[in-house]
Amino acid sequence: MTPSGPHPLDPLSADEIKLVIKVVTSSHQNVKFNVVSLQEPRKAVMTKWLANPSSAPRPPRVAEVTVIAPGGKVGDGLVDLRTRKIEQWKWLDGLQPIITLEELQAVEHVVRTDPKVIEQCKLSGIGEDEMHKVYCDPWTIGYDERFGSNARFQQALMYFRPHVDDCQYQYPLDFCPIYDSEKGAIVHIDIPTTRRPLRREAEINYTPDAVQRAGGYRSDIKPLEITQPEGPSFRLSGREMEWQNWKFHIGFNYREGIVLNNITYNDKGNIRDIFYRLSLVEMVVPYGNPDHPHQRKHAFDLGEYGAGYMTNSLKLGCDCKGYIRYLDAEFPTQDGQVRYIKNAICIHEEDNGLLFKHTDFRDDSTIVTRARKLIIQQIFTAANYEYAIQWIFHQDGTIQPEIKLTGILNTYSINPGEDNNGWGTEVYPGVNAHNHQHLFCMRIDANVDGPKNTVFMVDAMPSEEPVGSAANRYGNAFYAKKTKLATTGEAKTDYNGATVRTWDISNMSKIHPYSKKPASYKLVSREIPGLLPRPGSLVYKRAGFARHAVHVTKYRDDQLWPAGLHVPQTSGETDVGLPEWIGDGKESIDDEDVVLWHTFGLVHFPAPEDFPVMPVEPMTLLLRPRNFFANNPVMDVPPQRSVKPSQVSAEGPPPRL
Repeated sequence: MTPSGPHPLDPLSADEIKLVIKVVTSSHQNVKFNVVSLQEPRKAVMTKWLANPSSAPRPPRVAEVTVIAPGGKVGDGLVDLRTRKIEQWKWLDGLQPIITLEELQAVEHVVRTDPKVIEQCKLSGIGEDEMHKVYCDPWTIGYDERFGSNARFQQALMYFRPHVDDCQYQYPLDFCPIYDSEKGAIVHIDIPTTRRPLRREAEINYTPDAVQRAGGYRSDIKPLEITQPEGPSFRLSGREMEWQNWKFHIGFNYREGIVLNNITYNDKGNIRDIFYRLSLVEMVVPYGNPDHPHQRKHAFDLGEYGAGYMTNSLKLGCDCKGYIRYLDAEFPTQDGQVRYIKNAICIHEEDNGLLFKHTDFRDDSTIVTRARKLIIQQIFTAANYEYAIQWIFHQDGTIQPEIKLTGILNTYSINPGEDNNGWGTEVYPGVNAHNHQHLFCMRIDANVDGPKNTVFMVDAMPSEEPVGSAANRYGNAFYAKKTKLATTGEAKTDYNGATVRTWDISNMSKIHPYSKKPASYKLVSREIPGLLPRPGSLVYKRAGFARHAVHVTKYRDDQLWPAGLHVPQTSGETDVGLPEWIGDGKESIDDEDVVLWHTFGLVHFPAPEDFPVMPVEPMTLLLRPRNFFANNPVMDVPPQRSVKPSQVSAEGPPPRL
């Protein structure tokens, strides 16, 4: 909060959300609110204010609004909070906005009472008196040519729970109802050619009473206490964080969740720009079973449901340990109220092992300095999966985005002895878990020592000179081959493990006095599987951002969503998002204000060890300073132990064991 009101990048408060809803409903009655969120200030205006907040014009606070009107009409608008007026409004055709929690929760009641669903449950071996034990995970339909995009549909992935505490994913059902949101009714049911009746195998659960029945918990785990008697080393003023030379703003919205802005580093009194904005902007989870209707299973969890909308309320001692600061979140409900999520973000420090160390073998003189890290974390639940999103800041200027996956496998029924054709794994009797990928897209709005940056692809290469030549007599020469990505077309690049490929974001006007190389931040990322669905597939067409590991575009306001603004039920037949922005690939991105889009992730071939609940599977990447600092920037971090050679000489060497 500043003297003139909230920081321009702060999320809308509950009062501001209510004000926007009042303004909209004065002109548009009986609408359902899917989005009321801050439209981030235009970058040109915002950067001027950041440079001189006391005298530069204050960026206006504008809200983005998306509603659904009677008849299924979708409206997008902008509301100026100062003037309390709708500044822009348009009705959309053939597009569907993000799915809300209220829409997801409505489906389960309907499937339990629909006569045709009850009939299919009976055929699966479920009595009519057991319909209260039938559950579903509602997903957007993705895209199905039979239904198109003009009406709003969800597909209900069906399950059974013998007992309320049982894991529903152990008891998948083999049919898939289609729900029409406008009608509030089931309009179709996809039924497989091969029927797979419910298999009532012995339950396997992860709840405490189930573990106790199975033999009990381990008894050899001793308490591990984390204490900071003087409090944390960071300082949080409103939503502005200062820690170990770092300073940045922590935002949060319905779609991306955590958004980090105006990231700077105090380099011995020189405040240096690094990134203007960092966030996770999209992800796609394609499943690998080609049988209908499984081709529809490829969730865009951010664009279709929202990492903010699905975020957890975090608990001390469980999701976070130590001295914690929390930030809450506030979102609209469809009926125009406000939903609060307490502790949507947790912020804490952790010990991080060695920062640096050296021991001289001659005399055992040594220096040992330990590291710590700052973690900004949210955890969101997308039906069966949990995603822990961590933005980790290190003392040496490194930023480490890390994602931890846990939760429960998405499952489908399988008959005894049935061949799943290699598209999945039977992780428990009757429980088939399909092969799938988790592909995340990170948006890196670069600002390395200023807004004019150039991106290079860097490959470790052996010398081209032959062994025995004057330039490579012994054949051991190798070097870093740097390839400038001068246009948006050239920037469409992929990972190469053989060359340990990385990407440098460089400021060509800031040359290091020693290395004579430009100040850079290096993207180091090695968990980069290619998009496995083939070109021409539905997923390939819809997830254009995932076709390459790296894209680079010239910055433009509102180019935030690489799969498009409204993702549900897009067909992919028309380019939206990144493919549309890149176009013919001829636009120059050399020494420009650029955005690097990085897609990374993993391929998951399920195994019994992943069921009934998955151990955490982490993936990580680094944004590291290269030729940015004069030398090691953490030599001023106090060591835990330091013995100089001169001290050894004066005191004598320690006794050898």
